[in-house]
Amino acid sequence: MFAHFQRLDYLINSAGVVLLDKAIEVSESAWDTTLDINLKASFFMAQACARHMIAQGSGRIVNLASQAAVIGLDRHVAYCASKAAIVGMTKVLAMEWAPQVNVNAISPTIVETALGKKAWAGEVGERAKLQIPAGRFAQPEEIAGLALYLLSDAAQMITGANMVIDGGYSIQ
Repeated sequence: MFAHFQRLDYLINSAGVVLLDKAIEVSESAWDTTLDINLKASFFMAQACARHMIAQGSGRIVNLASQAAVIGLDRHVAYCASKAAIVGMTKVLAMEWAPQVNVNAISPTIVETALGKKAWAGEVGERAKLQIPAGRFAQPEEIAGLALYLLSDAAQMITGANMVIDGGYSIQ
């Protein structure tokens, strides 16, 4: 791709898997799978893209974390750890790759994608919505809107930030 276009301006780094289990029961394999997909893949993708961005003098990276990066969720130990690590990684990359590359994270709540609707259908979803002050899940365009802003020139002075989009869930 880079050989064809000769520039790489933006990366939206969105990798994620959730393997649910009580912390006492999590296998090494489940832990490794979660961190390999959620953290390791995100880091090496960002690194590969940043090499081009730094060489060309500019670029923007948005890493997708999760509200699970800032709260604890039962049966989500590997997921919470991996998404909190994304936030920490984002801060380090923002420091090291400035001023050429801005790196930020977005930490959404449950998003009403096709997968989100399926996973949170029925009673479990209704109970979850009751815990969100906004009373609903996020819409894909709300996450996309923030990502587009962070990729824009209007966000030139924003780097190393983690923007939480969770309808107020994490303020409780």
